Amino acid sequence: MSLNKVMLIGNVGRDPEVRYLEGNNPGAQGRKVATFTLATSERFRDRNGETRENTEWHNIVAWGQPADVCERFVRKGTQLYIEGRLRTRKYTDRNGQEKYTTEINVDTLQLLGRRDNADGGSAYPSDQQGGYQQGGSYQRQGGYQQPPQQSYQRPAAPVQPVQSAPAVPEAPAVDDGSTDDLPF
Repeated sequence: MSLNKVMLIGNVGRDPEVRYLEGNNPGAQGRKVATFTLATSERFRDRNGETRENTEWHNIVAWGQPADVCERFVRKGTQLYIEGRLRTRKYTDRNGQEKYTTEINVDTLQLLGRRDNADGGSAYPSDQQGGYQQGGSYQRQGGYQQPPQQSYQRPAAPVQPVQSAPAVPEAPAVDDGSTDDLPF
């Protein structure tokens, strides 16, 4: 048995590059693919107590319907949740050198929001926010939303104290020396 699964939450580093691969039928539009980078960051304190940040960049590849969602809604700075699989492929660069690259092929893509949206609005219409799972239909789900905060309201009128009956002293516990066979 084996498992190849990656889960990331991060910010898009550049606008997705969307391409169409050639189809088998003449005149037909090919399969859509979107590629972009995603940054994930972790913060930690070093030995001197100073806060440090480590950012990791990931190459993301989305095919088909997730690529369509990327083309329509994803821009630089958009926060995404991605589930996918690691793939390493070999290619030849412009100088004829063989190189390897590791990418994440998207299975699930969920829009979470934008990091720095200048106009203060949403990066995409709220009725379109959600995720897409490959092999299924576009899911209308919200991303992470902060739970509602409970508010405390002071009572309108002061509460009158309740008169209680005088307390009856409890009888002291008596150990009669008998042992119970009960297991509890």
